[in-house]
Amino acid sequence: MHILNFGSLNIDEIYRVPHLVAPGETVSCAHRQIQPGGKGLNQSIALAKAGASVVHAGCVGEDGGFLRDTLTANGVDISHLNTVDVPSGRAVIQVDDKGQNSIVHFPGANRCLDAHYVRKVMTFFGPSDWILLQNEISGVGDILEIAAERGMHVAFNPSPISSNLHSLPLETVSCLLVNEVEGAALSGSSRPDVMLEILREKFPRAAIVLTLGGDGAYYADSEHTVYQEALPAVAVDTTGAGDVFTGYLLASLSSGVLPSEAMYTASLAAALSITKPGASASIPSMEEVIEFAKTL
Repeated sequence: MHILNFGSLNIDEIYRVPHLVAPGETVSCAHRQIQPGGKGLNQSIALAKAGASVVHAGCVGEDGGFLRDTLTANGVDISHLNTVDVPSGRAVIQVDDKGQNSIVHFPGANRCLDAHYVRKVMTFFGPSDWILLQNEISGVGDILEIAAERGMHVAFNPSPISSNLHSLPLETVSCLLVNEVEGAALSGSSRPDVMLEILREKFPRAAIVLTLGGDGAYYADSEHTVYQEALPAVAVDTTGAGDVFTGYLLASLSSGVLPSEAMYTASLAAALSITKPGASASIPSMEEVIEFAKTL
């Protein structure tokens, strides 16, 4: 069993600032870093570090060599990754002294996925496999439809929210992973309990995972409802914590772990990740997660 991640890859420019910039304001930066990122890349690395067999598909530009190298170094199969004549995706990230972040994203090569490429890649996968995707790439609708044709288990993290979200074939999704903003957009409610109820009604064949930052996370399917509290950690940088949670959760669920145990492991990994700076650089190994659990 493999997890195919059709995901974004970005070159992250990270600026450490005393506070997030307000409209019309200029703030001096204390520190600047360039790192590999993108929700897709982060989630693939988290999957691999959690022990999953993960294949990453997507597009990078000629400037994306170190994105390829980063995935390979972390145990991700990139045999289906495509290089195109468009610059790689970029993200400009502000991180303030409280560890909160604000992000501007340029899609670049992430918008170069088409139906021909998607179908070619997916000929190698079938009913025993999972597919994970986010909303930072083109061709999401094609991927969902082709995955359904091939009988794959589909996990979808619809981030960032876009105007086309409601037109996507979301009935094909097996596991829908949303935060409070995405959950509100799909449900029309800002109350977590109501969000879960509405999303379960709208997508009865899907497990719903709702993350609420410091207020914990919920998992709900036809047999289980699980609440996982947020675990204590001193925040240095929250960038990518949701991606770490997603990767560890899906790695556990796809291997047959009970939702309650999968949610706890994912919360451990996410909490540990915010104690370090960066997105992909802060993703912990399973060994680190196990050791962290012993301290709680």
